[in-house]
Amino acid sequence: MGDILFNKIQNNGVKLMDLAKKTAFFMVYYSIIAIPFFMAINQAPTNVFMGILLSGFLLKKLLDRESFFPRLSINLPLAIFFLLTCVSILHSVSIKDTLRGGILRLLEYILVLYAVYYSVQDKKHLSRIILSFCAGIILTCANEFWQVYSGKDFIRGTDVILNIGLLRATSSFGDANTLGIYLSALVPAVLGGAFFYHKGLKRVSLVIVSILGVLGIALTYSRPTLLAIYVVLWFFAIARKNKKLIIFLAVFTVLAPLMLPLSVKKWAKEVDYNPLRFMCNDDRVTIYKRSIEMIKDHPVIGFGANTYMKDYKGYKYTVPAYRGVETIDYIYAHNNFLHMAVEVGLAGLAVFLWFIFAVFKEAKSTFSCLKDDYLKVICLSLTACVIAFLVNGLTESSLYYARVALIFWYLCGLLLSLRRISCA
Repeated sequence: MGDILFNKIQNNGVKLMDLAKKTAFFMVYYSIIAIPFFMAINQAPTNVFMGILLSGFLLKKLLDRESFFPRLSINLPLAIFFLLTCVSILHSVSIKDTLRGGILRLLEYILVLYAVYYSVQDKKHLSRIILSFCAGIILTCANEFWQVYSGKDFIRGTDVILNIGLLRATSSFGDANTLGIYLSALVPAVLGGAFFYHKGLKRVSLVIVSILGVLGIALTYSRPTLLAIYVVLWFFAIARKNKKLIIFLAVFTVLAPLMLPLSVKKWAKEVDYNPLRFMCNDDRVTIYKRSIEMIKDHPVIGFGANTYMKDYKGYKYTVPAYRGVETIDYIYAHNNFLHMAVEVGLAGLAVFLWFIFAVFKEAKSTFSCLKDDYLKVICLSLTACVIAFLVNGLTESSLYYARVALIFWYLCGLLLSLRRISCA
């Protein structure tokens, strides 16, 4: 009788264990698909799916008794970067902000990277993820077009922005530049498949989504985003050795200044055709000047993660505004690298650049070992996505915008996962 009871309990335990593993797998598998799409709607559902992803990932690791960290060249720079972020608390004006919005948030992002890396299953899973990209782009662009037509977006009721006579769409993101960051981070993944792999109806469908995405980007009139797509197209042209695309881009580069809207041409003249002022605006140059002074005061470990805006206002009274153009007290650095150097020091910035180098090195190595043409195109496309995000970061603090920062770590994990599923 005792043996029967023991065996029954044991069998029930095995069934519960199997159910827990299947639940964890389901949570992770579909959260990875859901995140890019729901990011187009609002931050709240994105955070929910990020929570589900991390919960399922941690549960799966515990049940399978697997190692949390794969053998990747990103491990060391990422670990040191996290350590330096923790050390930055020594100069923080708000330990609470540094702990919550700096250290713990970075830990979440790092876990997302590893969760995506470990959990992408195969080509079918990748295809579903790209389909989620497409759905997010379509929803976002439809919202943009409606916003420009009616004056408000249909998700949150946000008003369209009017700058120098141009209607700038924001969709549900509330800011044109943030919208541009999101679109330019996803569109390259669709462009790659549309022009370098798929045929027939699939290709037509992806071309349509690509055109919608590019039009959506154009409606933001976001200069860093337009630059990001321009750089991505050059990346594709050179990587694929596509002579037609190279010629097109060369001709476009010459003709582009002539195709600018009249209001933009007028504004370019007002800023004396200065490329820095044209790309950044005078207020951003003011921020950059003050950021450099902030770095000089705490060059090694910085002012503390997630404290830039609290520290910045103190420099309004010591560093004069560029050309007399002042800024508000609480503002981002509008440059990922200056923002990072202020918060976690030049040491933290150097290690982060090491991490970026390691990501691209892994991507190059993965591309070389891939035999499948589809995966090779996906590898190039995801590399282009990361490049687009980083180019945006030259004039935006995109790594620090809660609405879109997650996509960077997600994309890095997705890119790195290609080696695990195909080159093992």
